[in-house]
Amino acid sequence: MFSKTIALAAANSLSLISTPDIESTPINTIIQKNHVFAYLGLATCLVLLVPLVAMQFTEEVRWSLMDFIVMGTLLMSGGALFVISARMTKGRHTLLLGLVIGLACLYVWAELAVGLFFNRGS
Repeated sequence: MFSKTIALAAANSLSLISTPDIESTPINTIIQKNHVFAYLGLATCLVLLVPLVAMQFTEEVRWSLMDFIVMGTLLMSGGALFVISARMTKGRHTLLLGLVIGLACLYVWAELAVGLFFNRGS
């Protein structure tokens, strides 16, 4: 009986020393919970506060309600796409996936703002 206790204690101490698994890192535990979408909505609102506050101090920033709706949709959909995709992928592919989604959102934003390639912007 005593040898089983020592063996269990040794196994537990070895598991504490070993490197953590990818699934147990803090960012992955946040992504796996559904309240990450509340954080995503809060982050979107905070980002949209920047042009709203800038509009109060300068005439150079002129956003209409449609601009706020489009940018909010772009930020929320890009973030939600990353969260849902990150739940399906594991390991280093998550970082690459985040980079691709971020670049795609950046491209759409630039295309809508100034018409980078297709002149569909303002």
